[in-house]
Amino acid sequence: MTSVATAAAPIFNPRPRIERIALPDGAFCLVIDDAFAEPERIVEFTTTHRAAFRNVDFNAYPGTYLLSPTTLSNALSEFFMQHLRRFFDARRIVSMHCRFSMVTLRPEQLRPFQWFCHRDNLSVPAPQSIQASVLYLFKDEALGGTSFYETAVSPAEIAMFNRDAGELSPEAFARKYALEPTYMCESSRYFTKVGSVPARFNRLIFYDGSILHSGDIREPEKLSEDPASGRLTFNGFFTCRRNAS
Repeated sequence: MTSVATAAAPIFNPRPRIERIALPDGAFCLVIDDAFAEPERIVEFTTTHRAAFRNVDFNAYPGTYLLSPTTLSNALSEFFMQHLRRFFDARRIVSMHCRFSMVTLRPEQLRPFQWFCHRDNLSVPAPQSIQASVLYLFKDEALGGTSFYETAVSPAEIAMFNRDAGELSPEAFARKYALEPTYMCESSRYFTKVGSVPARFNRLIFYDGSILHSGDIREPEKLSEDPASGRLTFNGFFTCRRNAS
């Protein structure tokens, strides 16, 4: 199979049920189950194109990716505009990026900046906002959902922590901060966990990219490079003009 959809069949559920999960300070995560009309067909597409997955070398994501077909990207954009945009400070889409992703690295392979939560909006100018989405395409829920965090120390401490994570060796960073290579799943001295959404096959979540978040990967020994059994997700990032004030 080389296609993910036909003109006659909808890619996404045309009548999604949207659940709002409240987070502190007015933040939230939107959850939609049964998101794809034919999720097994999407998984089959990725397994057919398994050899095309590449190591992520453009951000801190700890695994591999496959760019989304245009048909699927356009369908997600339309789904976001029709059903989700109104929940966010988002007037129109300026740019959008979609990809399939798989977390594949073992904990001991992680760099320090991959040991803790992150934001997606670091390079977005003030007049724009960014929204992110994750669609879980694996049936083993033990591979992990997504958790959300707040900082637990001063901005100055967080700035130094982030700087050291990018500059120090794993050994030096571990010694300085009494940490070890791991996927973040719980609160630490530097970050407080404020919410979590468990994984479920064909579940889609949307959240503001400025919220600290991390994959909640508690059983990394189950990670795989095989889309049929690994932690396969479909990720979307929407940079939008903010609403008029």
